Amino acid sequence: MKKTIAIIGAGMMGSALSIPLSDNGHEIRIIGTHLDNEIIDHAKVNDNHKTMKRALPKGIAYYYYEELSKAVQGADIIVCGVSSFGVDWYIENVMPKLDPAVPMISVTKGLVCEENGNLISFPHYMKKRGMGHFNLNAIGGPCTSYELADRRHSCVAFCGDDINTLKMLKSVFETDYYHISLSTDVAGVECAVAMKNAYALAVTMAVGMIEKQEGEGCTLAYNPQAAIFGQSVREMRRLLKLVGGHDDNVIYAAGDLYVTVYGGRTRLLGTLLGRGLTMKEALEKLSGVTLESVSIAGRTYKAIKLLSQRGVVKEEDYPILMYIGSLLNGEEDTGMPWAKFEEERF
Repeated sequence: MKKTIAIIGAGMMGSALSIPLSDNGHEIRIIGTHLDNEIIDHAKVNDNHKTMKRALPKGIAYYYYEELSKAVQGADIIVCGVSSFGVDWYIENVMPKLDPAVPMISVTKGLVCEENGNLISFPHYMKKRGMGHFNLNAIGGPCTSYELADRRHSCVAFCGDDINTLKMLKSVFETDYYHISLSTDVAGVECAVAMKNAYALAVTMAVGMIEKQEGEGCTLAYNPQAAIFGQSVREMRRLLKLVGGHDDNVIYAAGDLYVTVYGGRTRLLGTLLGRGLTMKEALEKLSGVTLESVSIAGRTYKAIKLLSQRGVVKEEDYPILMYIGSLLNGEEDTGMPWAKFEEERF
């Protein structure tokens, strides 16, 4: 049955979802935030996403933020397409204008560190901000906007509290290239795909380390990357247990880590750090680039520090996270803690 889907936020991932939705014959409306006017202007004229540089389906209706109330009228599904930096803005400015009975699914990845150090997902954060009366769902898994727009095979997870809503959403979004698993483990799925950002910085540092030794454009060494990748998965499993998520969700964390390591803004930052730049120098070099990985790494590091003070965790169980966190704080770079990856099991 044909549905009307309103995508709020004209970012790359939200917009990329218009591809499978259009292939399934649904009506699509893309509503820009107050920061998306240029993207909406461009799309209206060219049926093309200015940032993603991909064609968007014919027939999409584009709206400016000022037209939000009109744009969401009659929508069967709302897609939250804002970045992690826009979550509070979305809660305060968009959600009060929406019908809570209309299912919402979010592409936003991130974590919130509470004052006591507990890490919570954005759906849980929205509920704590008074939005518990909404039917909140989210998308997680290794899927880049570019490749989804190119119709590459992608496997993701839709998570939420109500399995019937999830089944309905799957029937609307799934295609022969966009494969969807379902889970009511919201904390597990959402935290898995958020925390990988911190570790992607570490894995890509190994690229810069080799370039520092042998020059840019040299043959890459994969043993160091693999070692950091493996330790990252180990630490992410521990973090999943910490937030109460099922251990099997580590497949989304590992898959998303793999995707992030092989491209994007986080790879650029990690490579610069590996070449020997300080965090401040690297961020200055990437001035103007939105880096959610820095925000998520900082929040996760802060959480482990607070929970360690409470005796809930041990910092030594998270050597990579502690190392990345120290760089974020501008501390002296003591080098990747390779020896701390070693374990003995008898």
